[in-house]
Amino acid sequence: MQVLQNAGIMALISLFIPLLPLAMGVAYAIWPNEQKLTLVRVLSLVGIFAAVTGTALGFINGLVYMSRREIMTLTPAVAAGFAESLVSIGFGFGCLTATWLLVAIGMWRKP
Repeated sequence: MQVLQNAGIMALISLFIPLLPLAMGVAYAIWPNEQKLTLVRVLSLVGIFAAVTGTALGFINGLVYMSRREIMTLTPAVAAGFAESLVSIGFGFGCLTATWLLVAIGMWRKP
């Protein structure tokens, strides 16, 4: 929970955008049709881009932190910052995995 407290606005946005394709995946699993599948595809790309952007911004912030304090080695604080930046991509890809499992259920149910 402390990761969310330390996260900036862009990190939070990049964490919650992958929930959009997940919600559409749930809708597709319940009511499968081509329009919902098209939206899942497009929103999946949005989720991927958001996750990668969140991770990149986390690494950028970590490197800026190191340069401003003239840190030349990987200290525990810097390592924790870089580890927190990976939360975005881990959560995003986890949501996308669940999304596409729901799509598979929807395709199985589709007449």
